[in-house]
Amino acid sequence: MKSPSDDAAGAPRGLIAGQGTLPLLVARGMRQAGHPVCGVGLRDQFDPALPELCDRFDTAGIARPGRWIRLLKRAGVREAVMVGRVAKGRMHDPLKLIRHLPDWRAVNLWYRRLRHDRRNATLLAAVADELASSGITLIDSTEFIPDHLASTGVMGRIEPTAQQRADVDFGWPLLSQTVELDIGQSIAVRDRDVIAVEAVEGTDRMIERAGELCRAKGWTLLKTAKHDHDRRADVPVVGVETIERLAKCRAGCLALGAGRVILIDKPKVLEAADRAGIAVLGVD
Repeated sequence: MKSPSDDAAGAPRGLIAGQGTLPLLVARGMRQAGHPVCGVGLRDQFDPALPELCDRFDTAGIARPGRWIRLLKRAGVREAVMVGRVAKGRMHDPLKLIRHLPDWRAVNLWYRRLRHDRRNATLLAAVADELASSGITLIDSTEFIPDHLASTGVMGRIEPTAQQRADVDFGWPLLSQTVELDIGQSIAVRDRDVIAVEAVEGTDRMIERAGELCRAKGWTLLKTAKHDHDRRADVPVVGVETIERLAKCRAGCLALGAGRVILIDKPKVLEAADRAGIAVLGVD
């Protein structure tokens, strides 16, 4: 149970930040809500603009959760958000222990919980439990950016074609099954045929593969999260770069789970989609 001080506007909030623009949006949201921001940028990952948005900022290695905890506790943080990309392929690097110089907490987590199960949900639960054991609670990563979540219906000015709506109707039940099986969060569809399914390579590389396999214009990308997805981290995201990649690969429609996918700077994403002639549809 939260104490009154946890909900007070002046209570500091922690931000453990990986790659991309999303940590910047969260930091701004925290400030707008009246919370001092204690940022911990993952070394060689965070955006250089992030320190200016934090009241206090330090860096830490990806595999050094002990330092994350020390920095956050020193700032009086009891609740934190963890956002930003860290390529999952790093988890399969045979030299990971050497490259990331893990602390004893990371080594303990690896051998106790992650050595034989590297799924995102397992990793998040392990990290969250480690933070909680030191009095720091990971909270919903979308709490401070509700306006950037996908909403139901057409979000831009471009309407999906009848074919694209049919592809969404065909593909959504299939995507719903793949996300529940933790296979991936995206599929590509055209003419009621699945072109590509996302796996460990991530959405960007899957889009490129779909473009190579489907030379016709107008295919549809569908993206969502499982119904009980842990929103403390790894919420699916799309950004302006996603739109640009879709346009380059001849896609015509982007269907997103309403309330389950973040548009990184939603107005800019929709403007980019309108310019590219790509329909953006939120599916409830």
